[in-house]
Amino acid sequence: MKIGEVIGRVVSEKKIESFNGLTLLLVQPLDEMRKPVGNPLVAIDTVRAGEGDLVMYEGGKEAAMSLPNWFNPGDAAIIGIIDALYTEEGA
Repeated sequence: MKIGEVIGRVVSEKKIESFNGLTLLLVQPLDEMRKPVGNPLVAIDTVRAGEGDLVMYEGGKEAAMSLPNWFNPGDAAIIGIIDALYTEEGA
């Protein structure tokens, strides 16, 4: 699992059939200290996250498996909303 912050929504008028009815969100990957790491990515929302939420997401084959139809091109999926994150540096 990876940590990220939802920074926006992706609006798509036409999607592949396996994505119909699903929300796509823009996620900024973060390190354990909540510092941005790398470029934002598009993730399938499976938990009804919203902009500003701290989330757990997974990539690759595991992301595709979070949907009812495993045969999809999804490369990232939000699998949880983080309520609190504690590190050695503090909350």
